[in-house]
Amino acid sequence: MATNAAIARRRARLTGGFVPQAAAAAPRSDEHAIAELRWFPVREPVSGNRYAVLRVKTRSGLTGWGECAQASEQDAAALEKAWTGRPATLYAALDGAASLAGALDMAMLDILGKACRAPVYRVLGGPTRHKIRAFTDSAAAPGFRAVAVRVPPPAARNQGNAYQNQVQALVKALGDDRDFVLDAHGRLTPGDAASVAAAIESSHPLWFDEPCSVSNLEVVRKISAETVTPLGFGRGVADPGVFQALLREGLVDIVRPDISVHGISGARRIAVLAETYYVAIAPHHDGGPVATAAALHLAASVPNFFIQHVPRPEAATDREMRAAIVSTGLETARDGFLDLPRGPGLGIEVNQAALEKYHAA
Repeated sequence: MATNAAIARRRARLTGGFVPQAAAAAPRSDEHAIAELRWFPVREPVSGNRYAVLRVKTRSGLTGWGECAQASEQDAAALEKAWTGRPATLYAALDGAASLAGALDMAMLDILGKACRAPVYRVLGGPTRHKIRAFTDSAAAPGFRAVAVRVPPPAARNQGNAYQNQVQALVKALGDDRDFVLDAHGRLTPGDAASVAAAIESSHPLWFDEPCSVSNLEVVRKISAETVTPLGFGRGVADPGVFQALLREGLVDIVRPDISVHGISGARRIAVLAETYYVAIAPHHDGGPVATAAALHLAASVPNFFIQHVPRPEAATDREMRAAIVSTGLETARDGFLDLPRGPGLGIEVNQAALEKYHAA
């Protein structure tokens, strides 16, 4: 049995070997320090959908891009004060609960990938796949094989068979060659949600998204107990503890963290939590093309990814705007899949002139 003195000598030898390596690997405190944060609020001309694009510049000359739903002047100023002068590579030190943290997380990982000359998914240990399964909002969208079907806005509470038949008619109109997600956007009462979930079982949806609010787990438990239709939750949920509660109680089949709220890192942590319960992740995303790029890197870096929603506006003018901001064919699907970005960082070039053109007042 080793003596205390022998253990101490062995520890000293190991420490002596590791310290020079750690010193060589540690970056200088000012390396890639954040020099500037600038926000570009934009609005799609026809749909009116708004999101804010974040540009982060470092003293070393690297530029990173991120995105969130909206950025107030107060929150943007607080973020700039907290992070100007700090290394952009410290993405793991970012407070995920802070406002706008998701956008800054994307931008910091973009910078880290560029510094390493590798795509973000490689920096994070991937890829776990080489193409990303995707769905969108229109059955007419070329290249997509899965679509979101939105339930009709309920005219009253507890509408009964007439409403169920209306939902079933929308599903049947898709035909037999399309997978679908039934999207209720949290609008239904528990009774309507349970009835609709049971009515669409035989149509085999990928899942029933947000059938009701997650504010009352007993309500969710009632719906889950009365149907075999998979349930998806997570849209608008900022607190990871809510995901943990849903998973622990066995009430969710697909977790849907919002990429613009949690960023890549926060969504990855939720995916790791879900994996321990054998639950898949399908991140929620209804923003712009910068967030689409971040979602693709997230999908390629976690093993329990299922499918990614890609917003596709109905108006050609809105689609032209998205293509102008990031003009790499990023959101173009082929046989139901999107290609992985290949360049360093997020693998995109953002057109700042387009951001200025579509600036939202």
